Amino acid sequence: MNPEMSAFHTLFDYRLEPEVYSFELLDALVHAARSQGITSFPVHVKLDTGMHRLGFSPECDIPELVRRLQSQQALIPSSVFSHFAGSDSADFDDYTHHQFQLFDKASRQLQAAFPHKILRHICNSAAIERFPDYHLDMVRLGLGLYGINPIDNAIINNVCTLRTTILQVRDLAASETVGYSRRGTLSRPSRIAAIPIGYADGLNRHLGRGAAYCLVGGQRAPYVGNICMDVCMIDVTDIPCRVGDSVEIFGDNLPVTVLSDKLDTIPYEILTTISTRVKRLYFQ
Repeated sequence: MNPEMSAFHTLFDYRLEPEVYSFELLDALVHAARSQGITSFPVHVKLDTGMHRLGFSPECDIPELVRRLQSQQALIPSSVFSHFAGSDSADFDDYTHHQFQLFDKASRQLQAAFPHKILRHICNSAAIERFPDYHLDMVRLGLGLYGINPIDNAIINNVCTLRTTILQVRDLAASETVGYSRRGTLSRPSRIAAIPIGYADGLNRHLGRGAAYCLVGGQRAPYVGNICMDVCMIDVTDIPCRVGDSVEIFGDNLPVTVLSDKLDTIPYEILTTISTRVKRLYFQ
């Protein structure tokens, strides 16, 4: 989606079709493809209809874009697309309609310049549901792939669960503290469990000190003290448990939206910050 110029050789070797969003990138791709004797390599043209992140201007750049694409044989436009800025909210519907009108006109201009079919797509997860008239040739399911409604963050169907296990359980007096900077203060004699997950795994540090909880045996176990890099501590005083028991960070019984709400963010951030060192298991 955001190809680096140093990675062109890899793109060509593995037939990875890049997004093209600027004349600088287009010219560099053409030069790299020509140097390797490549012709008709598929690219996907990004138009900036109002997101103002990446893309060609649909109002200013289309004639020049057509000219440059027609003047070479190294690349061929396979699709043209854009991205809605606020399709998840009715407050922005006028803007969404405006974006589509810009895209529709510019993408038709691009298509008219070439004999082959150029796929058109603009709908993200929210737009798939809210704007069926804008589905065109393709749609792009993003957050919806994770079973989350992007309009209200409701769980449609949980598709991923983050679990860990208890490493150690210890009894502490009410006078003791837990964790770095002694930020975990106890109000009663407590049983504290240590679990092998921390902010290096994607468990946000701001969830510590009682801000959030995980589930042990289906019961809420608040995070105690500061979350460490590789380990955090939870209060299991009222929960029968032992070393090796499963702990649910989020999943079927603890929606990921509980954590995102605590952090005043979106579920996507929670899901995408789970680090690569966390083991993944896939089920069919």
